[in-house]
Amino acid sequence: MPSLKIVTTPMCEKILQLAGITDYIVSSDTEKINGDIVITLSETKISSNSIKIKLNTFSQINESIKRLSETFETVPLNYNLNSSKYSKYKNNQNIRIKVYSNFLKEIVEDMGFSIVHEKFDYIVYPDYMKDKIPDEIKDNVKAVQIPSHKNAPLDPIERASMRYNILEKSLCTKH
Repeated sequence: MPSLKIVTTPMCEKILQLAGITDYIVSSDTEKINGDIVITLSETKISSNSIKIKLNTFSQINESIKRLSETFETVPLNYNLNSSKYSKYKNNQNIRIKVYSNFLKEIVEDMGFSIVHEKFDYIVYPDYMKDKIPDEIKDNVKAVQIPSHKNAPLDPIERASMRYNILEKSLCTKH
């Protein structure tokens, strides 16, 4: 593969490293760097030639590493992503969750919970929406706040682990 000028964001850098990609530029504003291709989060709006990756669940992280490794013909590093610890729990489908975010919906689904819009056991919401859902929280509904990107580790594996752990401790052991 010819040498490409690869640009990525700080939130995606770890995935490039794990995919075995060593030659890249990290920038918070990828539009300001004149690169051949930008690796960015799937929800990022960008006009440049890009590869958009998802990093919310462990399976998405694994898929992103594999995709980048195949695209850039690199050998991924050995890494231990112990997602089996977070695999679907036998009884999670009995726990009904109302979710206030697409990225959290993906994690909640991955853990096997039932997503509903009414008659729910819990509300799961990102920290940036705290002021937008106070009425339901005031009604004594059990609510779980999850840190958003700006309040979570940059490392996507650490970020996913933290979020899964919060949900596991808040939902699996309380029901």
